[in-house]
Amino acid sequence: MTQTAPDTSHDRPTREEAEEAVRTLLRWAGDDPTREGLLDTPKRVTKAYSDWFRGYEQDPSEILQRTFEEVEGYDEMVVLRDIRFESFCEHHMAPIIGKAHVGYIPDGRVVGISKLARIVDAFAKRFQVQEKMNAQIAQVLMETLQPQGVAVVLEGEHHCMSTRGVHKPGVSMVTSTMLGVFREHPSTRKEFLDIIGNPTNRLG
Repeated sequence: MTQTAPDTSHDRPTREEAEEAVRTLLRWAGDDPTREGLLDTPKRVTKAYSDWFRGYEQDPSEILQRTFEEVEGYDEMVVLRDIRFESFCEHHMAPIIGKAHVGYIPDGRVVGISKLARIVDAFAKRFQVQEKMNAQIAQVLMETLQPQGVAVVLEGEHHCMSTRGVHKPGVSMVTSTMLGVFREHPSTRKEFLDIIGNPTNRLG
């Protein structure tokens, strides 16, 4: 089954506790959280976290509940490409910025295209590992829509690699998950990869 957000409601800290944690990090970094420029930083950070990690409040399968069956028998590929996503590496809490390409072949019903982008966001707005996020998006689409197949490719720049450690900016990590007919039929997979463009060369 698709992994959903962990239940942390029983031990979730208060906003005041979160703000105090930010002050601790500011002191650990070597600055003074009581100086004028940092006085409101704890409030700003906790507010930003509410936006950056809103995916924990969303149930991805619920997003896909409304579907449409009046498709005149359409059973060809549906692809939404270049969906920008912003996530955070669960190892270093550093940003992962990239784009997602999502495709599926319907089996009697389709979903609004905005829902595909919302599914990407629902998983991106959490602490993530790109490979896991890739699989989660594909699995929830397969389980909920029950199409003939699902294909998901993610391209992401990991700031834990570009702004620290080896300091290699501009490097893009490419991952893919192919389910159903996309996994079973090379020609279908190739058609999808041709549609989304550049990552085909890197996927081999």
